[in-house]
Amino acid sequence: MNSIKKAFNGVPALSGASIELERGEVHALIGQNGAGKSTMIKVLTGVYRRDGGTVDFNGAKSVLTNPREAQAAGIATIYQELNLVPLRSVTENVVMGYEPKRFGTFIDWAAAHRRTREILMRFGIEIDVKMPLEHYSTAIQQLVAIARAVSLDAKLVIMDEPTSSLDASEVNTLFGVVRGLRDAGVSVLYVSHFLDELFEICDRVTTMRDGKTVGVTTLSQTSKLDLIAGMLGRATSDIAQAGMTEFGGGSAKGGEVLLSAKDVATGPRLTKFDMTLHRGEIVGLGGLLGAGRTEAARALFGVDTLRRGEVTLKGGPAPSNPADAITAGLGYLSEDRKAEGIIPDMSVRENLTLALLPRLTRNGQIDRAREKELVQKYIDALGIKTADMEQPIRELSGGNQQKVLLARWLAIEPDVLILDEPTRGVDVGAKREIQLIIRNYVDRGFGVVLISSEFEELVEGADRIVVLNEGRCIAELTNPGITEHKLVQALAHTVEATS
Repeated sequence: MNSIKKAFNGVPALSGASIELERGEVHALIGQNGAGKSTMIKVLTGVYRRDGGTVDFNGAKSVLTNPREAQAAGIATIYQELNLVPLRSVTENVVMGYEPKRFGTFIDWAAAHRRTREILMRFGIEIDVKMPLEHYSTAIQQLVAIARAVSLDAKLVIMDEPTSSLDASEVNTLFGVVRGLRDAGVSVLYVSHFLDELFEICDRVTTMRDGKTVGVTTLSQTSKLDLIAGMLGRATSDIAQAGMTEFGGGSAKGGEVLLSAKDVATGPRLTKFDMTLHRGEIVGLGGLLGAGRTEAARALFGVDTLRRGEVTLKGGPAPSNPADAITAGLGYLSEDRKAEGIIPDMSVRENLTLALLPRLTRNGQIDRAREKELVQKYIDALGIKTADMEQPIRELSGGNQQKVLLARWLAIEPDVLILDEPTRGVDVGAKREIQLIIRNYVDRGFGVVLISSEFEELVEGADRIVVLNEGRCIAELTNPGITEHKLVQALAHTVEATS
């Protein structure tokens, strides 16, 4: 892809960006949210028509006008937000559009099921492929999406944040598949914000910033610090001096108890959850995938009915449904940005003020002047990159969508903010900004429950960490003094004891 240009409503998203992949190469594409990575991918796959530049694929000039043409040409894409059909079976999701036929007309379901099982076995997955996809975890769904792409015999596989929902063993399985593709001469364009992954699986890396390509290097000849500096447009020495200490959690505050849970159970995935959150404190929920962290968050916010136990908010009974929870001073940023967060066809303004509307409404009329004032305030405060507040949120990068959702809850100024993977799929620069926003919010006297799959983020950001395993609280760690090693030890000890 050479000198690619693309603009939306006159605002440049790509300004002469370029990238080159060799056959049988695993090539990383990195950059801050809004750098143009997703736009480059969508131009390549025919989702967007480029305004300038050229694309050469497999030795020929390429003008792909839609994703179907891209698939036919040998380009398979696995997007960060899964594009699957949950109510359909696993088999239907894998073979959709490429179903094996009998007599040229009828779908050969026996062959389709067999083919799907064979593909999934490459990932070490043995499941009932006839079951609806929604019956399986997000991690399994992620691997199904990858399996579908691999099954298309592609010449180029594009993976956009493929490990965001996978645990360590599943990541290793994925890396085995990627290496197998590389050995078979298939190229892989690998987009990830987990820089450690890039050094383990990728050969070269292209860095983008502000819609332009700013660097191409071999990963064996660079460092993580160099990559971060390139993405942020700062000197390596500046990044090194800045460090990460500004995100460090302090000791437990011991002030007013804002939120507490005692012996809470909601189902088989959450059987015994205990937690106390004080004013001016961040409590992290740590654990492996499936440990019950999200179920705990849903219980605190009144999404799931309690089968046992008690949740209290500021000394009284906590609301039993989300609407009352919001009114009472709770906010909940859910893990699934696409399904439970943004409303894609609505504007940035409409998405940001969704929870705030009751306070902006008088006699059935929304105070538009006040609404726009607040929206602009949070666009400026959180550095949300958007053409204007009326731009559809679907056109924003993932990191900027996440900032809008965070602003949605900050705008109602809840006493307690529950954040489930607030920096998932967010680049290093945006992650630092979000972490600082959270810490500043807490320093004003509010409380945060923080869920993160990144142990480093919990260790550096939380005042205390409640560790969960198989739906139960197994340990509590307190800062200062928490290390990743201690967190892993707490998990490993219990996993070892129950295995």
